Order: sequence, then C-alpha cells, then structure tokens
Amino acid sequence: MAIQLREKSTCRYDQISLGEVMLRLDPGEGRIRTARHFTAWEGGGEYNTSRGLRKCFGFKTAICTAFVDNEVGHLIEDFIMQGGVDTDFILWRPDDGIGRSIRNGLNFTERGFGIRGAVGLPDRGHSAASQLKPGDFDWDLIFGKIGARWLHTGGIFAALSESTAELTIEAVKAAKRHGIIVSYDLNYRPSLWKSIGGLKRAQAVNREIAKYVDVMIGNEEDFTASLGFEVKGADEHLSGIEIDAFKAMIETAVKEFPNFKVAATTLRHVITATKNDWSAILWHAGKFYESRKYPGLEILDRVGGGDSFASGLQFAFLEFNDPQKAVDYGAAHGALASTTPGDTSMASRREVEKILAGGSARVQR
Repeated sequence: MAIQLREKSTCRYDQISLGEVMLRLDPGEGRIRTARHFTAWEGGGEYNTSRGLRKCFGFKTAICTAFVDNEVGHLIEDFIMQGGVDTDFILWRPDDGIGRSIRNGLNFTERGFGIRGAVGLPDRGHSAASQLKPGDFDWDLIFGKIGARWLHTGGIFAALSESTAELTIEAVKAAKRHGIIVSYDLNYRPSLWKSIGGLKRAQAVNREIAKYVDVMIGNEEDFTASLGFEVKGADEHLSGIEIDAFKAMIETAVKEFPNFKVAATTLRHVITATKNDWSAILWHAGKFYESRKYPGLEILDRVGGGDSFASGLQFAFLEFNDPQKAVDYGAAHGALASTTPGDTSMASRREVEKILAGGSARVQR
C-alpha cells in the first residue's frame, strides 16, 4: 500500500477542496484590452481538482468556499453545479450593494498564442473567499461525521489574506486528526504575498502548513520561494531543468519534512505558448517515478493544466494506490486539459486511459 487511505465506505466524499472559485472571463483568441465579448467560466486552483475528479473520473467531491449572495455569486454556483461538485459547504455572505467591503472574484485570462504568452489578470480584492477565517467551517462535522478521504488546498488560497492562511492551517490540522490525506499545491504567486509580508511571510505560512501535508505538489520555483529550498541547474520555469538537480532538492525537502509521503511536479519546457514539452515526476518512499513524455504538446489553453495533473494524481492514488499510475494519470490528464479552453478539464476517464495505452489522435467515428 503506497499511502494510508480511509475506507471509501466510511466517507461521503472522496475529496474535498478548500479555496476560492472565481468567475473567469475569457476573450478567446483575442486580447483583454480589445475584447468586445468574453466567455464566462468558473475556475480556482484548488477547486479545479475537485471538478476534475468529479467530471472526468466520477468521484464524489465538494468545495469549501464563500460567495456574495448576488447574481454573480449564483452564476459561479451554477457553473459548480454543472460540474457535479457538491455545494453544501459554500458559505453565502450578504451583498453590501456595490462591493465596497465584499465581492466575488473575477479572473480575466488570455490563452496566449505562439510567442505571445498567456496572461492572467485576477480582480479579487475584498472577495468573500479572502475573508474566510478559522471557525467558519465545522471540520469535525465535515471530516469526521460526514467523512472525506482526501483534502486538497494550496498556496494561492493561503496567500489571499492573513485569515485564509490561518484557516488553511486549521483545516490541514483537522484533516490529520481525522486520518485524511492532505495534498497541497504550493503555487507560489509573488503578487499575492506582496502586501501581507512578502517572501518571508510566504515561507513562514507554507512551512507551517507543510508539517501536515502528505502529498506536496510544486515546481522548483515553488519549493524555493515557498519553502526555502534551493535547486541548482534549473531556470525560472523548469525549461531545461536538470532532473538530477530537482531530485536532489526533493530529497532535501523530504528529509526536513518526513511527513511527505509524495512529492510531485509537472515538467514543462515552454517552446511557445502553444507548444510545450510536457511530462511529470513523482517521489514516493525513496524512489522517483517519471511519466511518459509528451514532446511538442500543442496547447490550446494552459491554465489549469497543473490542477488537472493534481486531480489525475489524486484519482490514481484513491483508485489504485499506485505511485507510477499516479504520475501517469496525472500527466495524461493535465496534457488533455491543455487541449481545451477554460480552467477545468473536459476530458473523460476513457480518453485519459486511451492516451495511457498509447492511443493516437486519429478521428473517432
């Protein structure tokens, strides 16, 4: 057995995520600055994993978050319901009328093309989710009486405010009390930490959370910035990274945090915004597992590819409890998610397994 999981029969949910869900506004092939219309989606780094697990792999999932009780909040809720993720733990906050003190987050996103990179422009100040705090959720009820096998959260939510950092720590501690696997995507964003203490605060918060994490996800920038580890021979975005150097960093990290049962990341060499070399690597119990490589993967929308990797990884542990399958399912699911628009996966389990079996992109009739 790779990791110790709670019995499925004792839990209502396979996975629960804690994070913010924003309304994504997408100008399609165009630019934000010249757009005359936008396609609306929902998205959020933590939530995207729950949707992928539910919609692609058929697992029962839920999201812990908050919205303002207005039309935009209920639009995002409607997207979540379409994705099959349980909404029982959404907290609704009163609308102040103009969003002066509380609002729902927006995320304007350009997909990028060729030499023009993707652009994310979040507009999430004073959001309902950023005002979540310890005590807002009854974790003993959610994790204990109702039951879940897996909790996923991440560094984006923890960075939204002092209170979300404290809530994240409260949640991972409660999950460990109830024997739940905790995964955490470091997802370091300097802009989010800038006004609440910067790099020093990011490391203090993430190192505290790391004490309770079983499955740590992040690239070399995440480990360096969020946890203070260094890797030689890697550039800012894992392009041309020396795999041996990255492995050495992971080995250092798991010595300091022996509670890590798994550490994993996607490996992306960005050729252009629409063509990446794509693969993944995973550490478990002193051994590294590498996925199949997807050289020259053609990208339609790269946003959410890492979240789909995380949900594929979670699925394979929950279904098979096998580290090689975890990195393989994660890499294949993330690759497929990059071929469709929006933050969330439009793939099916059958499509993922076809890719894993070496299937081609020939037309299906």
